Order: sequence, then structure tokens, then C-alpha cells
Amino acid sequence: MGRKKAVAKRRSECPLNASVEMLGDRWSLLIIRDMILGAARTYKTFMECYEGIATNILADRLRKLTANGIITTEPDPSDGRKVIYRLTPKGIDLAPVLTEMVLWAAAHEHTGNQALIRLMREDKKKFLAGVRQRWIQGKMQRS
Repeated sequence: MGRKKAVAKRRSECPLNASVEMLGDRWSLLIIRDMILGAARTYKTFMECYEGIATNILADRLRKLTANGIITTEPDPSDGRKVIYRLTPKGIDLAPVLTEMVLWAAAHEHTGNQALIRLMREDKKKFLAGVRQRWIQGKMQRS
């Protein structure tokens, strides 16, 4: 008999609540950001992000993102002891959401990475198409 996927108990049926519960917190969003901008990632590359995530927090967020089907894991072909994290189709669908969040923050706060913001502002559709194309190419390289 097939195993049923456990469905998380949510505080409410609200779609916004569901997204907040799946994504968790800022660390989850920053992990997804790094994957959108940098494709596949390893635990070590996440540890090198400039926000300085703690190891226990990173391990917990990667576990939760995997459990929610936002990222997936696979063994590193060059070193089977390492794991590579990749966005799933559900995860890559967050690219437009995170892009809007970046543009919103840049419109209301002093932020860095102005080159990326300019790129997003100049042609958002082109930017997102490039993100999706890199994701597709990464999938094709694994096949």
C-alpha cells in the first residue's frame, strides 16, 4: 500500500497564512533567493551567504523547504557525501513573488544591489525569463 504524504496542519485556511507557514521566515526567503539567483546550491555555499545564517537554522529551513516541496535534494555527482539543493517547479514559481518583494523594498527603503534592482525594473519579464531559463538548463544538465 502506498504511503500518503502527511499534510501539515495549518492555523487557518487563509492562502496567505499557508504561504507564510510553508516559507517560515526570512531565512527561508533568503535561501530561495540564493537558489533563484545562483541555481543549485550546497550546504557550504548557503553557509557563505553574507547574512550569516547559523548552522542549526540552515539545517532546519532546508528540511522544512524540502518537506514543503519547494526544494529537492540530490547527491553531488562529484562527491556522493555532499547534497545539492535545487528548486522544484513549486519553488521556481516563487521567483516573481520575490522579485516583487525586492522591488517593493527598493521603492521604500535604502537597499543595496542596485544593479540587480535596475535589471528587474528595466525589464521584469526578461529578468524572470532568464531566471526560469537558467533553472530549466540546470534541470536538463541533470537528465
